[in-house]
Amino acid sequence: MSFDPATLVYDANGLIPCIAQAAETGEVLMMAWMNAESVAKTLETGRVTYWSRSRKSFWVKGESSGHVQELVELRVDCDRDCLLALVNQTGPACHTNRRSCFYTALREGDEVEIMTPMA
Repeated sequence: MSFDPATLVYDANGLIPCIAQAAETGEVLMMAWMNAESVAKTLETGRVTYWSRSRKSFWVKGESSGHVQELVELRVDCDRDCLLALVNQTGPACHTNRRSCFYTALREGDEVEIMTPMA
C-alpha cells in the first residue's frame, strides 16, 4: 500500500507532532512539528525536515548546527495524528546542546536536571 502524507490527521494549522527517537537505543530525543510537505521531504531525502512554527519555514535538522537526524524509519500512530521518526542522531538533538530535549525530570515535586550539555 502506497503512503500519501495527505492521509495523516493534521491540526487546524496543518501540522502534526513528530517524536524523534534514537533508532539504536530507543532514547526519546525531541518533539517537533511537521506539515505534509515536510513529511514528504523527509521521506524523499532521508534527512528529517520539520516545520518551524516561529520562523514559518522548513527546518532540516542539523542544517546549520551539523547535528543531523538521518531517518531510519518513519512510523504513524493508530489515530494517524502523530509520527515517530526513528533516527541516527549526530551530536546533540536539543538546541541546548544536550543529547535529548527531555533533560528535566519531575521528582518528588521538584524539577531536576538529569542531563548536562554535551562537550
